[in-house]
Amino acid sequence: MRAEKLALTKEYAARLNASPFFIVVNYQGLKVGPITELRKRLLKAGAEIHVVKNSIFRLAAKEAGVADLNGSLVGQVAVVTGQRDVSSAAKVVKNFNAEFDKLKIHFGFLNNNRLSPSDLIALADLPPLEVLRGKLLGLLNTPATRLAAIINTPAGQLVRTIQARVDKGE
Repeated sequence: MRAEKLALTKEYAARLNASPFFIVVNYQGLKVGPITELRKRLLKAGAEIHVVKNSIFRLAAKEAGVADLNGSLVGQVAVVTGQRDVSSAAKVVKNFNAEFDKLKIHFGFLNNNRLSPSDLIALADLPPLEVLRGKLLGLLNTPATRLAAIINTPAGQLVRTIQARVDKGE
């Protein structure tokens, strides 16, 4: 293997190791302008997209310890990687595809688990991570709030009964 290809393979393997996920998309038919727009949107979501050569990416994925890709790298592919959650990157890809209708999701990997295009669409439909955390905290907090209200109810009733008697002058 030539030195340039070896360097690219190492670079892609390092990207795959640094990212908890990656999404492989087919970008055939997209011009430079829309791809630049996609890069900007992904950057806001904490992700980036790189056009890769299939043979070099196969080697990089193997070097990064990703399970066998089973010949699923066909056509002009690009890889989306990122440091944040996969949901926000998948949402950008899904919305971009709805807008331009040229980007096709092949598959993805999340913590070395293969994701189908339908799995990635389901992840894209999830609310943002901060909203999910807020809902979880709300669910955890609700029983404690109810318990405090139940414990305080008898004491509050007793105080109101005593106050009513005081007001009557008894």
